[in-house]
Amino acid sequence: MKKLFAILGVITCMIGLCACGQEEAGTGDANTESMVQFGETTVQQMDEIVKQGAIEQYESQPEIYAGLLGWQDALNDIGTFEGPNGGTAVVTDEEMIVTVNVLGSSHNATVEIVFDATTGGYAGITTNVAYSLGEIMIKAAMNTVIGMGTVFAVLILISLIISCFTLVSKLETNKQKPAASASAGSVQSDPVVTQIAQKEELSDDTELVAVIAAAIAAYEGSGSTDGFVVRSIRKSNKSKWQNA
Repeated sequence: MKKLFAILGVITCMIGLCACGQEEAGTGDANTESMVQFGETTVQQMDEIVKQGAIEQYESQPEIYAGLLGWQDALNDIGTFEGPNGGTAVVTDEEMIVTVNVLGSSHNATVEIVFDATTGGYAGITTNVAYSLGEIMIKAAMNTVIGMGTVFAVLILISLIISCFTLVSKLETNKQKPAASASAGSVQSDPVVTQIAQKEELSDDTELVAVIAAAIAAYEGSGSTDGFVVRSIRKSNKSKWQNA
């Protein structure tokens, strides 16, 4: 596991040599091949560390730790690691980027290793799996379906919540109706109110009863209404011609 640190030291020396060579005559093919070889060795060491389950030992080194986690996740799509297959190297004043081609049983991939040109330390390690066009389209379609499904699910949930508010309002209204009916019934069954209503009805019919009683007494030729009592008054449905 300490081989990775040894490789890092060698790469640091290579960066220094490449920087000097760049100032004098630029980076040659020999230097590029050496950097690619070191990149391939780094990928192989990463695979060994992941297989040994020793990733947690590099938590204190964020760049290496993140690179190991990325490699571990990529192996799910790469399948069995079959080894490196060449690559490219680019050196600038600020960094050196080594891209290593990786062969796998299921998918190929590229590992991009970035070194800081000043310190020689790792600046980042990224593993990119090479998917086919069809796989990329399927992933894009799945992401679209998941995104739209999430949106519709949220909208349906909001609609259900609003419907619950409406249902609660109806329940409250139904609870208020029996209370109102009970209060109305109590008012109607109040004996005081009933007596007042009866008295009002009698007062309205008193004059009519007196008139009808006087008419009957005059019709019979008697001078008073003592001989009979008017108990009820009903409206006749017959016309004047039928009464005649």
